[in-house]
Amino acid sequence: MTLSTLETVSPASPALDVERIRADFPILHQEVNGHRLVYLDNAASTQKPAAVIEAIDRFYRRDNANVHRGIHELSHRATEAYEQARGKVARLLGIEDEGELVWTKGTTEGLNLIAYTWGQANLRAGDEILLSVLDHHSNLVPWQLLAQRTGARLRFLDIDEQGRLDLSALDDLLTERTRLVSINHISNALGTINPVSEIAARAHAVGAVMVVDGAQSAPHLPVDVPSLGCDFYAFSGHKMCGPTGIGGLWGRRELLEAMPPFHGGGDMIDLVELERSTYAPLPLKFEAGTPHIAGAIGLGAAADYLASVGRDAILAHERHLMAYAMERLGEIPELTIHGPRDPAERSGVVSFTLADVHPHDLATILDGYGIAIRAGHHCCQPLMRRLCLPATARASFYLYSGTDDVDRLADALHKAREMFGY
Repeated sequence: MTLSTLETVSPASPALDVERIRADFPILHQEVNGHRLVYLDNAASTQKPAAVIEAIDRFYRRDNANVHRGIHELSHRATEAYEQARGKVARLLGIEDEGELVWTKGTTEGLNLIAYTWGQANLRAGDEILLSVLDHHSNLVPWQLLAQRTGARLRFLDIDEQGRLDLSALDDLLTERTRLVSINHISNALGTINPVSEIAARAHAVGAVMVVDGAQSAPHLPVDVPSLGCDFYAFSGHKMCGPTGIGGLWGRRELLEAMPPFHGGGDMIDLVELERSTYAPLPLKFEAGTPHIAGAIGLGAAADYLASVGRDAILAHERHLMAYAMERLGEIPELTIHGPRDPAERSGVVSFTLADVHPHDLATILDGYGIAIRAGHHCCQPLMRRLCLPATARASFYLYSGTDDVDRLADALHKAREMFGY
């Protein structure tokens, strides 16, 4: 099964053995404030299985050297492991041409790379960039900066009352001036799954380039990137069981080859003269300097791990958890769940508010019960203003989350409600 847009996936019973999976994650085997840790902040960053930790440890203990330039044994080993990791991640995401997968620091750097290279070379004053009010700051600020440099104009898709993109306005917003559309695949704040394939088709119809922020979809959906119909797809490793500081950008080869380099120096060159240089073939043209070798190897191990569990099984498990969470949290008086009401239209993110209790206070109380959630604007200040909210509390699930975690969350919220006199 491949989920390329908002296709329906039934919230079937989970096929995952949660206890067996938890055994793979050392950090989960601890108590916080006298309670078993319940980690529900996976939209911010996920935990790492022992296989990833051991891959990084093994690299530094046995193979540590620079890549692509040494002629000794350790450099050969490091280069082989580094490029093998690229292949593992590419296969996980359905990418056949590994040269189209560029290592980056994460989603934010990937989006900035596009803005500073393709955007700077192709946008002019009067051109338009289409974004949405649902986007993360990382998919807003790079385009704001690009618009300031080029004189391009930013336009925005709105959302409906359930936090879904309002596509009824899309035909009016897409014009002959639209050169680029950039939309997140899944909202990190509300969990909404956006129909990026449909948007890409309509963007291409007016000649625009389509960018997908895949920070929240690469970890949770069985994504086949080329089948999304987009031109670029950016993602982060630490949100999919990999290390921090590593991620990737996929782009169509003809676009990447036509783009100027992002950074200069190190391994991105072909020939350097005093006054000019030529550049290495893809993907090295965009990987200046010594790369995050251990990070790439760790992300490769994470790709192996996720593939062994099964992407379809992870999605079905999260859908099951989401349906259960909406049922349990829906029983709590004065609690409002934000985002689509149909679990099939959202990922494993549930964003909520409890009466007039500030989400920061809720998160602090839950931490006292060993439950880690996120509270705040979730790097989505324009969305919070659109919703007329200062912040929300957010619980986000992953493959090691279980219905017992949802029960702990619901029980603690009942106690918090009582503490505030409701």
